[in-house]
This record gives sequence, structure tokens and C-alpha cells, in this order.
Amino acid sequence: MNIAVLSTNRNLYSTRRFVEAAEARGHNCQVIDHSKCYVGIQQGKPTIHYKGQDLSHIDAIIPRIGSSITFYGSAIVRQFEVMDVVSANPSQAITRSRDKLRCMQILSGAGLGLPITGFARSVSDVDDLINMVGGAPLVIKLLEGTQGIGVVLAETKKAASSVIEAFYGLGNNILIQEYIKEARGTDIRAFVVDGKVVGAMKRTAKEGEFRSNLHRGGTAKIVKLTRAEKETAISAAKAMGLTVAGVDMLPSARGPLILEVNSSPGLEGIETATGKDIATEVIKYLENQYTIKQASVPTTGRKRKVKKESKL
Repeated sequence: MNIAVLSTNRNLYSTRRFVEAAEARGHNCQVIDHSKCYVGIQQGKPTIHYKGQDLSHIDAIIPRIGSSITFYGSAIVRQFEVMDVVSANPSQAITRSRDKLRCMQILSGAGLGLPITGFARSVSDVDDLINMVGGAPLVIKLLEGTQGIGVVLAETKKAASSVIEAFYGLGNNILIQEYIKEARGTDIRAFVVDGKVVGAMKRTAKEGEFRSNLHRGGTAKIVKLTRAEKETAISAAKAMGLTVAGVDMLPSARGPLILEVNSSPGLEGIETATGKDIATEVIKYLENQYTIKQASVPTTGRKRKVKKESKL
């Protein structure tokens, strides 16, 4: 296959690993900066160009869409879908997962475990909102935050009110969530590919910190999931429509609680902690989907795609 990794940085660990895994299995693989792609939309002939080159030879893509470019990146993925290119994740699912509120609403509707979560817009609702999630301590999250940025632990009701009002005053959209004290600064990341958990790690926050993100100094080690944790991770990815997902969960007295479902989960932490080749699992999924697609197209109607050396 001709595989493209959609990434704005070819030097990132995850990007490099996908290229290595694809080439190790005999595929042509190139890194394409989706922020510099442009599309042509016309009847029966959708196209994508990059640096003057037509990308109609691409058979499959691995989207690595950053949160700051979700709208444009998802539009590029959607154009590839219109061109009948196999994608590791659907564009609509990527868009869903990037909206923390929408994600929580979808997971709630699917009956999955979540921290009690509140959302409002008016300062006059703050007191009731705090009570709704069980009072202080509580966690306040920016809807647009990633890697633990924009996440605040308010230990008292007064502190919570001040932070919430400050965020509202700056025009930010935020979520308010109950604080799960029994998690003790740990969470679990399950990496799901095609309805199976292919790796899992337990992340622990550094001393004096409640956020366990590796980007915030947390540490990670391999963990064996309980049946409930495995089922929750698989169900969460399915509810969001994601084939490749990083599902973050908190251990709690009432079972695993989902914090987030990530559509572009990093590989470095999970591969280092588990020693597993996660990148190859994603490539195998693309191979399977491409084979199914090819088998469904009548031989006479297939377009023969000629492999060509990338000039990108």
C-alpha cells in the first residue's frame, strides 16, 4: 500500500514509528503535513494536492491531527474519505473526540462510567454547579486543553468559585468534575485498535501534582487491566466511533471512570512502558481494511494504483 501519515512534525516519535512499522511490512509510507494540503471539490472527482503533487495514489492514511488544527485537519481526512481512502480513524469521530463536552455526553448516553460532570455559562449558576458535582475538592477543565494544560484542582468551594468565575470572565468554556480521591494521582491509559486493547499502562503523577500526564512529569508502567477496565475502554472507543483510541480512565470505588478518549494517542509512553509494538497493530488494521475494500470492488472496475517514490 501507499500509506500517508498526516502529521505536522515528521520528527515526532509517533510519526517516526508509524513510518518504520509501515515500511517494515513492505509498504510505501510518507509523512504529509495536512495543514499544507489543499482540496479540489467537483462532481465525481474529489482531489487533494500537497506542494503541487496530486495525492490520488494514497491508499490509506493515519491521521495525527493536533488539537489546534482540528477543523482543517478533519476536513482533509474527510476529503480522503470521499476519495475512498482507508483511514485509521473517521473524520467525524476525530471531531467528536476533540470536544470534551460532546465526548462526555456521548459516553453518558452509552451508559459508561464517568466522573460527575457539570457545564454552564453563567456566573450565577456557579454555586449550584459546584453542588451538582459533589462540592469541593473538584476539578476544573478548559474544553480546549490538552496534555493536562488548563486543568485545575480547586480544594475549597471558595477557590473553585474564584477559578470558575475567572475562566468565565475570560470567555473560556469549562467543565467542572468531581475529584476522585481514591485514584490518588493515578490513571490508566488503554490503547484500543479495532475493538481490542493492544496495550495498557498505569500513569502516576509526580509528587505534589494531581495530573498524571507524562508531559507534566508523570511516570508510566505496564498494567494488566481488569475485565471491567478492558470492557470500558473498548466500549468507549466504539461509542465514539474510533478505531484507534487512547482511553484514559480513573480507578474508583464504583469502577473505572472515563476521563477522555483520545483520537491521536501518542505511542512513546505506551510502547516504552509496555515494550509492545503498538504502531504495527495500527498498520495491520489498515492492511485488513484495504484488503476488504479491494475484495468488494469488481476486478474490472478497479483502478490500478501505481506505486511511486515519494518526492515529499
